[in-house]
Parts: sequence; C-alpha cells; structure tokens
Amino acid sequence: MAQAQGPAGDTERAVIASFEGHKPQLGRHVFVAPGATVIGQVTLGDEASVWYGAVLRGDVGKITIGARTNLQDLTVVHVSDGVADTTVGDDVTVGHRVILHGCTVAHHVLVGMGAVLMDHVMVEPYCLIAAGALLSPGTRVPEGSLVVGVPGKVVRPLKQEERDRIEASAAHYVALAQRHAGG
Repeated sequence: MAQAQGPAGDTERAVIASFEGHKPQLGRHVFVAPGATVIGQVTLGDEASVWYGAVLRGDVGKITIGARTNLQDLTVVHVSDGVADTTVGDDVTVGHRVILHGCTVAHHVLVGMGAVLMDHVMVEPYCLIAAGALLSPGTRVPEGSLVVGVPGKVVRPLKQEERDRIEASAAHYVALAQRHAGG
C-alpha cells in the first residue's frame, strides 16, 4: 500500500495494491489521493491524478489511463471480464462520480459529473459528455461532439471555446494535483 499525506496534515492511505501478481504501474508525478483505490492491471500515465474516493479496479482486465488525465472524486473505473478493457487517453477530465466500464475514451475529452459509459463505448477526441449522460453499450461518439441525455445523443459539434476549455481543465487538474501532493 502507498501512503499519502492528507490535506489536513494527518496521515491517510491510498490503496495501491497488486491483484494475482499484477501491480499497478504509475508514471512520473502521479497523484493518488488518500482514500482512492488502485488495484491490479492499472497503468497511470505521467501527471495523471486519481482523486478522493475514486476506485480503479483492474482485476479481470486492463485499465490504462493517459498522461495528465484526472479521475475526480468517487469515479469508478472497471472492465468487463474477458470482454472489454478500459482505456482513457491523454488530457482527459473525468468528473465526480463517473462510471467508466469496459470503454475507450480518446485524448482531450471531458466526461461530466455522474455520466456512465458502458461496455464497448468509444468516445473520439475533443468530445464533451454532459453531466448525467448514459452511453449505452456499443455507442460510438464522433470526434468533436457534445453528448447529452439518457440515452446519450449527439446534439451538436463542439465550439472552439469548448475545445479550449477541455484542454484548460486537464492542465488545471495537473496543477491542482501538485498542490494536493504538497509539491
């Protein structure tokens, strides 16, 4: 298990644990918050961050998280046993309480709070998945799309300022993670 310094100066633990011989692989300057859990076949890219209460459970498949990607508080990332791994690209912001299950999210995506992405979902680059959206199994989201609703539907292309905001969000969380880590 890894030990992390809690925000109030008390010592709390992030669980970073092996499962059946598979140990999580952490890139440089990764932040895993106290109370987060990272287990098994999980790879975290450089400057990725896993926030308070998030769970990444790579027990029956692989989870790959790209560089500078942030998985915010209470996010759950899992895989489908023998069916689908989960891959998240670089510079992705995953909002609070999101569920990513056996899906692929490309680079430069923002997944809003409480969204659910199910098995074999594929989100192409520069997409914004609105808060609370549900992407049903097998959904493919074309590059540069805004998706809203249950089930999630593409409603329009992203504007340039929305694309810029996706990039700014990822950079913001890299800096915030450094502050939480005390660096």
